[in-house]
Amino acid sequence: MMSNSGRPTSPHMSVYRWPITMTLSIVHRMTGVALAVGLIVYVVWLMAAAGGRTDYQAFVDLMRTPLGRIALVGWSFAFFFHLCNGVRHLFWDVGKGFEKNQANRSAWLVVVTSVVMTLVYWWLA
Repeated sequence: MMSNSGRPTSPHMSVYRWPITMTLSIVHRMTGVALAVGLIVYVVWLMAAAGGRTDYQAFVDLMRTPLGRIALVGWSFAFFFHLCNGVRHLFWDVGKGFEKNQANRSAWLVVVTSVVMTLVYWWLA
């Protein structure tokens, strides 16, 4: 049997500080998936509207439940986050904002702006 005591171990996530830029990359992918699911719900909403008053009311009642409201708020956050992070990527596409401090600052700006836009949207809704 081999002993691993003298061999170096592979780096693990707990060894490194989790950078905000990596987090945003992961969340960007997650919000893309959430938006795809939201598109399916949007199509169901359109089908319910085309199906008549009873179908539409059933859909509205479902979306007024706590779980429905959480989903709607989540989809709106996903939209705003994906939008803001997409704009950030557009700046990167033209070669702006690649320095570490600029990337970190723009990452936090994306997070704050997404949350603020979501809160303002639901406050106005």
